[in-house]
Amino acid sequence: MKRSIATILIIAASAFGQTKTDIEWRAYGNDPGGSHYSGATDISRDNVAKLQVAWTYHTGALQPATELNQKAAFEATAVMTGGTLYVSTPFDKVIALDPETGREKWSYDPQVDRGFSYSEVTSRGVAVWRSASETRVFIGTIDARLIAIDGRKGSLCRDFGERGQIDLRRDAEAMWAPDYEVTSPPIVIGDTVVVGSSIGDNGSLDQGRGVVRAYDVRSGKARWIFEPLLPMAEGSRAGAANAWAPMSADPVRGLVFIPTSSPSPDYFGGRRPGDDRYGNSIVAVDAKSGKVKWHFQVVHHDLWDFDVASQPTLVEVKGVPAVAVTTKMGHLFVLGRRTGKPLFPVEERAVPKSDAAGEVASPTQPFPSNPPMASTRLSMDDMWGATPEDRESCRQQFAKLRYEGIFTPPSVQGTLVYPGNAGGVNWGGAAYDRSRGFLIAAVNRVPMAIRLIPREKLEEELRTADNNRMTGEFARQRGTPYALYREPMRAPSKLLCIAPPWGLLVAVHLADGSIHWSVPLGKMVLPGGVTINGLPQFGGPLITAGGVVFIAATLFDDTLRAFDVDSGKILWEQHLPAGAQSTPMTYRYRGKQYVVICAGGHGKNGTTMGDSVIAYALP
Repeated sequence: MKRSIATILIIAASAFGQTKTDIEWRAYGNDPGGSHYSGATDISRDNVAKLQVAWTYHTGALQPATELNQKAAFEATAVMTGGTLYVSTPFDKVIALDPETGREKWSYDPQVDRGFSYSEVTSRGVAVWRSASETRVFIGTIDARLIAIDGRKGSLCRDFGERGQIDLRRDAEAMWAPDYEVTSPPIVIGDTVVVGSSIGDNGSLDQGRGVVRAYDVRSGKARWIFEPLLPMAEGSRAGAANAWAPMSADPVRGLVFIPTSSPSPDYFGGRRPGDDRYGNSIVAVDAKSGKVKWHFQVVHHDLWDFDVASQPTLVEVKGVPAVAVTTKMGHLFVLGRRTGKPLFPVEERAVPKSDAAGEVASPTQPFPSNPPMASTRLSMDDMWGATPEDRESCRQQFAKLRYEGIFTPPSVQGTLVYPGNAGGVNWGGAAYDRSRGFLIAAVNRVPMAIRLIPREKLEEELRTADNNRMTGEFARQRGTPYALYREPMRAPSKLLCIAPPWGLLVAVHLADGSIHWSVPLGKMVLPGGVTINGLPQFGGPLITAGGVVFIAATLFDDTLRAFDVDSGKILWEQHLPAGAQSTPMTYRYRGKQYVVICAGGHGKNGTTMGDSVIAYALP
């Protein structure tokens, strides 16, 4: 068939201008596999230093002011698709913005009860499903509802569930409903939406069940339920093992990858003998049936709150489809996507025994052959202080605590746990650059002191703590012989007891698992002029085809930074009006690339609070 000159010119013009078309960010991790990577190239390592604020939107999330604001954390990553930017607030209000101007198109407020004491007050984002005729925005709320919103109008999709929403607490038969929430976005695969849950830590032996559920995106009809702890060993009692972190999916293979947490309670497992079924695992399930295809457990019989906290990242290693799993221990597991078999050898190594009455720790734990993303062992020589007094205090603490390396079990004596429950890598997870074969993640280096308290001594301990103004966390762990006290291992000055950096940005070459580069992330200048390079963080990185890594995440310095993806060299930094314990995203719209970050602080970690959604672009 002959084509007219006009048709040929139109086709040629379209092909020539492909790099100038809109580039969306369609899910929490941009794609179902959670790459946190964009092919946009307008912003590059050569011009990133010219970035400036394009627009700012204020969500108003902290109004009215309530006591609950002290727990609020603005951890959301926005989604941009169909010419609209969608963002959620810590109280689950969903807002639709114009991607070019930041002008509000609509908002939907689910009216969560602000007088209730939730375990967590955050939303990491939404999921979007689009067909030829409609757009649906899904959010899981802190009061445990799954809500479907019309993406064009901002009204409820009344044909979904019960007039637009599903009560997940009732569906889950949660035994401790007040602690049962949703904090991470659901994931959409085909016409199915899958949602996990967040369950409060350490309250009780019988926490809510960590079920994962799938629903029809149109009707809300239940399709399947996955129970991580069923069937349990005879005589076992536990809850949780929930999927509070973001999930990933492989639409081609029809798989959903579920990261699970530790069973309840985190620090005593005497009532749950064995390896805890699917707890602390990556579980690959069939997207249509929920049937388990395979699973890989990264911690056996968890006693340290070593949840799989990160979104699994779908990668390719030497032509083999794989899933990369970053962990709180700093270990990186790379598994074949079809079978779950490790691509780098994994060795079961002997680890310390528990000396707590009634506890039987796993005799071994899995260690990958590739190096950890940061050090996983401490010694007396690692004890540090900004002053001689601080260092001596830290050395004394080290001498008193039980410590035989990673996986030393909690004890009545008190145990040094390193890395601690903040990681390693936490919920910020990793970003994947397929062209380079790099996996990049932020890694914490925070030692924790964990102490088991015999039940009969708890009230006395609480009175003593109040008199001494102890600043750590007590947890009752009801139904077990022990309560818990935990806190970061700190000097009298409140600085951590190990030398900085306390936070790193690390690039791993997936071809062999080697560390390509590792740099301190964040900076703080103390009174007296002492500079701390490398701060703890909560949030993750974004990689672009322009050769740039964007990340904020750090505590205490309220800064968004850009790094060279090849070298880790810092290229640009911008002070923010509040803490950004979140993960940035990017998109290209109407001829311009934008980088968007949510900067609203983290109440529990004491960062600067706010309510800003900020977009950066080139002049």
